[in-house]
Amino acid sequence: MPRSRRTPELTHLDPSGGARMVDVSGKAPTPRSAEARALVRLGPRAYAALDASENRKGDALAVARVAGIAAAKRTADWIPLCHPLLFDAVEVVLRRRAERHEVEVLARVRGTGRTGYEMEALVAASAAALTLYDMCKAADKGIVIGPVELTEKSGGKSGSWVRGQKPRVPARPRGR
Repeated sequence: MPRSRRTPELTHLDPSGGARMVDVSGKAPTPRSAEARALVRLGPRAYAALDASENRKGDALAVARVAGIAAAKRTADWIPLCHPLLFDAVEVVLRRRAERHEVEVLARVRGTGRTGYEMEALVAASAAALTLYDMCKAADKGIVIGPVELTEKSGGKSGSWVRGQKPRVPARPRGR
């Protein structure tokens, strides 16, 4: 059966299948952004430990937010083939969901560059979630992190993408 779509190219592989850093030197800098999300599910004791008065380590949400911002700035150190990028803004927001003992971490990175900020947003969300685990693990070792996912990106050759939205298919010319 013929394929209806072209197999996606893995850009971090050279023709022989070896790992390589993508050359972006010929690309023009353009405005870009990316947002990622991580979900942290805690037990009741660990959820109570989110409050600084209940946690000997301090304000877990504030520490996690700062950890996410700091991690975004070090993404190229975490991800071997990721370009070290300059960006204009990193925001990390942690939303408590008391009824489910969850914290939703949202990380957004914006700037102008030759390549996207998806990895920076994912690393920021991941680091904030891992920091929440560290801050609350004394109360509950069964904390669950996940999913960690890209929720949207904009800019660059591939344009905008939003999780859950169907990709736009170009209209077919009439008469074919």
